[in-house]
Amino acid sequence: MEFNFRVEKRDGGSKARTGVLHTPHGEIKTPVFMPVGTQATVKAMTNDQVLHAGAQIILGNTYHLYMRPGHELIREAGGLHQFMNWKKPILTDSGGFQVFSLGDLRKLTEEGAAFQSHLDGSRHMFTPEKVVEIEEALGSDIMMVLDECTPYPADFDYTKHSMERTHRWAKRCKDAQTRGDQALFGIVQGGMYPDLRKRSAEEIAKLDFIGNAIGGLSVGEPKPMMYEMLDVVTDVLPEEKPRYLMGVGTADCLVEGVARGVDMFDCVLQTRIARNGTALVRNGKLVIRNAEYAKDFRPIDETCDCYACKNHTRAYIRHLVKTNEILGAILLSIHNTRFTIRLMEEIHGHIEAGTFGEFRREFMDNFRL
Repeated sequence: MEFNFRVEKRDGGSKARTGVLHTPHGEIKTPVFMPVGTQATVKAMTNDQVLHAGAQIILGNTYHLYMRPGHELIREAGGLHQFMNWKKPILTDSGGFQVFSLGDLRKLTEEGAAFQSHLDGSRHMFTPEKVVEIEEALGSDIMMVLDECTPYPADFDYTKHSMERTHRWAKRCKDAQTRGDQALFGIVQGGMYPDLRKRSAEEIAKLDFIGNAIGGLSVGEPKPMMYEMLDVVTDVLPEEKPRYLMGVGTADCLVEGVARGVDMFDCVLQTRIARNGTALVRNGKLVIRNAEYAKDFRPIDETCDCYACKNHTRAYIRHLVKTNEILGAILLSIHNTRFTIRLMEEIHGHIEAGTFGEFRREFMDNFRL
């Protein structure tokens, strides 16, 4: 097995920690933000731009890559790393969230998730075994089990039933794995019920995955509720294994997630809002497309070291956005990705220096949505 995780430094006033996760395609220093490359590309960015932003690992999406171009084609190309020419680690999610987002186009059974393609209406079935087969063909360093992402709100009985099915699917995924050069992560569910979250964390921990993820959060619930669920889960999950909070990437949630012992994060927010003309900044965000920036000749963020901030002004980027020039989305994607990774680097430094508590208080005092 080519994986191991080592905690290097713990914060004295919280559950924050730094660590190193070793994978076949290199080591990952945690806590880490992972840009999302849904369809084997981080949208509006070249691999070089993603690397220059400081990315240590990126994500691919099993559902979308299964639909197009197909996992067998990617296997024939030599795997996802070779197909997209990305040399560093890759994590693939199971595609479960995308399948469950199809609404009336999907049906859940104990066997798995039957669904119709959002592209052409063709019928497909994701079982735990099928998802592992696809992810092994993709050849990612880290694979996720198939889980059911419980919606919010959901009643206790539905959430409990959904969680228990996720546990059974997780066991089937582990039994189906054949490759030793890929790490399989389990996923904790349980909705917004502390007792279910605790039980799910206990059950997933028993399955002894290489790492453990926390799913079903940031799905519409108030942030204090998400933080409460995180506290419950990270109190139970084993400390010697990496913890991954799925689909969370706003700056305040990254700081608070790290404080609760989370090591890995991902989100599509950074590139999605870039395509809508919005930039992430220290205290929240700037909607660059707004008229107030038409004659603003400052960089997006005067403290940022990204290409966009070092070379262009808010006024110029706004002009690009308003004229629907592709470069506007590119520059904002570069900035938002670098901003988020740089924040994680800063958090890492404060944990190492023993000043994370002070940093956290100051950051949250100044942050606004």
